[in-house]
Amino acid sequence: MGTDTSPSADDLDRVDAPAAAALEAAGLDFRITRHGRVASLDEAAAARGVQPGDIIKTLVVRRADDDFLFVLVPGDREISWPKLRHALGVTRLSMPDAATARAVTGYERGTITPFGSSNAWPVIADPTVLGRTVSIGAGAHGVAATLDGTAAIEALGATVADVTERRAD
Repeated sequence: MGTDTSPSADDLDRVDAPAAAALEAAGLDFRITRHGRVASLDEAAAARGVQPGDIIKTLVVRRADDDFLFVLVPGDREISWPKLRHALGVTRLSMPDAATARAVTGYERGTITPFGSSNAWPVIADPTVLGRTVSIGAGAHGVAATLDGTAAIEALGATVADVTERRAD
């Protein structure tokens, strides 16, 4: 199951308990990496030993008042709002502010993961997450879980849909 691959930093001596417990409870084979804060996607990828596209960002999207969802987006991609609206059959979506995101997930922005969230919001995953090893936040800054993307999608009961596009760098 979960193993820790690096020594603890001062403020990273634990994985957020809800995320770790959820990963364990799902029976997922994962590896925890602690690397401290990073300034870019490339730095995060190097610290985690993966490619930038293997880092999965968990974005919280608001459909309506008190109706949110998680969107799993590979690091080299971004949400395509027209595709996401179409997939959800809605005309409006928004990103909540940081305080709202924390209130509805239990995690602060930059640490959000559907694993162990205080609410089990629906999850939509980009199809590029399938069939590869990915690194997803584990509930604290600079802490990530590396695991099989397909297994993560299955454990989360995620809907797989083409809702992203290549990032324009």
